[in-house]
Amino acid sequence: MKNEINDKKVKIIPLGGLEQIGMNMTAFEYEDSIIVVDCGLSFPDDDMLGIDLVIPDITYLKENEDKVKGIVITHGHEDHIGAIPYVLKELNAPLYATKLTMGIIDTKLKEHNLLKQTKRKVIKYGQSINLGCFRIEFIRTNHSIADAAALAIFTPAGIIVHTGDFKVDYTPVFGAPIDLQRFGELGKKGVLALMCDSTNVMRPGFTMSERTVGKTFDNIFSDNRNSRIIVATFASNVDRVQQIINSACKYGRKVVVEGRSMVNIINVASELGYINIPDGTLIDIENMKNYPDEQMVLITTGSQGESMAALSRMAASIHRKVSIKPGDVVIFSSTPIPGNEKSVSKVINELSMKGAKVIFQDTHVSGHACQEEIKLIYSLTKPQYAIPAHGEYRHLMCHAELAESMGIPRDNIFLLSSGDVLELGETGGKVVEHVTSGGIFVDGLGVGDVGNIVLRDRQNLSENGIIIVVLTLEKYSNQLLAGPDIVSRGFVYVRESENLMEEARQVVDDAVNSCLMKNITDWSKLKTVIKDSLSEFLWKKMKRSPMILPIIMEV
Repeated sequence: MKNEINDKKVKIIPLGGLEQIGMNMTAFEYEDSIIVVDCGLSFPDDDMLGIDLVIPDITYLKENEDKVKGIVITHGHEDHIGAIPYVLKELNAPLYATKLTMGIIDTKLKEHNLLKQTKRKVIKYGQSINLGCFRIEFIRTNHSIADAAALAIFTPAGIIVHTGDFKVDYTPVFGAPIDLQRFGELGKKGVLALMCDSTNVMRPGFTMSERTVGKTFDNIFSDNRNSRIIVATFASNVDRVQQIINSACKYGRKVVVEGRSMVNIINVASELGYINIPDGTLIDIENMKNYPDEQMVLITTGSQGESMAALSRMAASIHRKVSIKPGDVVIFSSTPIPGNEKSVSKVINELSMKGAKVIFQDTHVSGHACQEEIKLIYSLTKPQYAIPAHGEYRHLMCHAELAESMGIPRDNIFLLSSGDVLELGETGGKVVEHVTSGGIFVDGLGVGDVGNIVLRDRQNLSENGIIIVVLTLEKYSNQLLAGPDIVSRGFVYVRESENLMEEARQVVDDAVNSCLMKNITDWSKLKTVIKDSLSEFLWKKMKRSPMILPIIMEV
């Protein structure tokens, strides 16, 4: 007897992680169950002045809080776990993740005093958890941080495979290679949809194994035996740190770890046994002066040119403990994230001016799959539908072409935007509605209190400055008692522009007087007149339009 057609539909709702690399979060919904995969943040663009981080808008999850069964995390990078503390303050849901990922999350929860009240469960590869009507299985993958997992999500409508961030590394530094066999078994069962990492989909070929970087380090250490070596890399890349430590031990060097995030992650990784550091290798930065340069390696953050990270502070000579000197060898063990090229080259220039030798060839491999590895996952899972994930629009477009070349019909490939609700089943899929989504700005301790209007004001202030006009009126008679006085910040240097300021004062004086003559005493009208006349004058005179704030006092 032929199998009945399954006409059940599952909803897939990306709340972030499409249109950009960062802020990954996807909800899967079936009747009264919702599970959330990943809960990441993204870092602000240049035009988000003063913003520290951006987290996904979880309005939809809060509206359906009673349906949310849990948050499942694929791996421990900021763009997948960074928003957890902020989201948990609004949404009480249990967390599920692998051992190292949970270790890193715990450090975050401690900082936010959330450890006691959060339900957490560490999951092993191959293990499944039941959340509502979903069953989720964790599958081993490789990535630039250990313990990364793909997810097989068993839903009433079919199996959805979510790769998380992955690459295929047959010779990883720690742990076993990706469990390709399991992907194949799922493919045999029948996969409804594949949500696959698109970060490197534009690069042909395969991503090199992490081990190849170890060989490069070895050569650099052997070529520079008489110099102090400084390596900048991502804090989370524990395998990279392990390989640097291996070379350091081989060539008899001591290691100093510098940068808060780097120290945190290495502590977690060594406690949990993900990194092996021989006794006596690590020394405190205070004791660095007791060793000659040729016996030192510094592992530091700041490979992306971030202005406050350790390496940038060394390059700018504002680091308290380390100053760069001629003969130092600085290795950049990462590629610039798109958008950071300028700050990275600035740091490289600063280091070179101080006489350091900077190396960045072959000292990094990506943690993401290139085209051939993505094709491998498609051919193993043979999905009915493809939903490219984790990338900017150009990556998703390119991924759609790749999926089509793997035999997936154009109509079965969905390019979603954050907030789309895709209803998907064996009989077809379509976007049925759109829910609230977008980024919420975090500035200091304020979450979401800085919106587009405040940002527009900050932009205006940062570009054009501000002028404050103060005047005092007498109550009842509305006589001008004092002022108008003009205070300016970030507009012109007042001491050198006395004439301009005097003229401006005159313009405001005339405007106020003409209003009072006409018996216009409504303050908002007065303020508008002051603003208009002053901004017209300044535009004619200077072609600038600062923000103008009139302040009227009454006595």
